[in-house]
Amino acid sequence: MASTNPQPVAALHNVFVYGSLLADDVARVLLNRVPASSPAILHDYHRFSIKGRVYPAILPIENKQVSGKVLSGITPFELHILDEFEDVEYERQTVDVYLMDSSEKLQVSTYVWSNKTDPKLYGEWDFEEWKRLHKEEFIKMSLGFMEELQLPESKPRVTTYESFFQPKNDGQS
Repeated sequence: MASTNPQPVAALHNVFVYGSLLADDVARVLLNRVPASSPAILHDYHRFSIKGRVYPAILPIENKQVSGKVLSGITPFELHILDEFEDVEYERQTVDVYLMDSSEKLQVSTYVWSNKTDPKLYGEWDFEEWKRLHKEEFIKMSLGFMEELQLPESKPRVTTYESFFQPKNDGQS
């Protein structure tokens, strides 16, 4: 008798986002859809600004917290796109977040800054400021990244980013 079991379904992922991916427009460019999401808090981490970058970094810092959202139902292919987008600057790690609407604890993936002692990290990154000052250009950069990703020898995301955002002398050395 032939098996009637369907092909195994690939596991879906939940991903905590806290920076540019809080903007539905950026998620739509990268994933070709806006995944379902829930507001969430990541305890014992801090969201830093990065000198010379318009996106943030998180690192573990006791007694701090990062607000963001959990993107649900991320496919393995979409997770690959996010891995490529986050590039070598970040490491995908598993963390526990708390959903704000239910206080439910959820184990998710997130992207943590790779360089734990980076002197370019400072202060606190502000999503509302990012939306006002950088969102439109960041969406254009994200479109360029997705075009590059289709090429046989695509450039890393950092290279694409640097072609869109030229460093400005902001008085911080």
